Amino acid sequence: MEGVDDYMANVNGNKIREARKALRMSQEALANEIGVSKVTICWYESGERTPGLKHFLKLADVLNLSLDELIGREVSIIAEDEKDYTVKLSRKDIEIINEIKNVKALYKKLYDDPKRTVQLIERKLK
Repeated sequence: MEGVDDYMANVNGNKIREARKALRMSQEALANEIGVSKVTICWYESGERTPGLKHFLKLADVLNLSLDELIGREVSIIAEDEKDYTVKLSRKDIEIINEIKNVKALYKKLYDDPKRTVQLIERKLK
């Protein structure tokens, strides 16, 4: 069984960055909120460092993320009928999604017409 430190080692730096930017916070503002330096936030976001339990919990609170979201264990999604439900994603799935998001043109095509874009990618791979 994994311990708390094992889970915190899986903190998703991209998730921290995305949540911080969604709140229109600078690294320095986030650092001040949780009691660390701006450099420490940079390290968390790049994956070079992992927060200790105290800062892990503060990150989740300040960024309005569940602990599970912060470590990539599960993601809450709002369905079209606006009912909450939970989907479990592997860390690898989250990594793939984040990489796709980095390629803006591909992400836009997938967002606009996922079925057709996947079919085009499949054809290219054959």
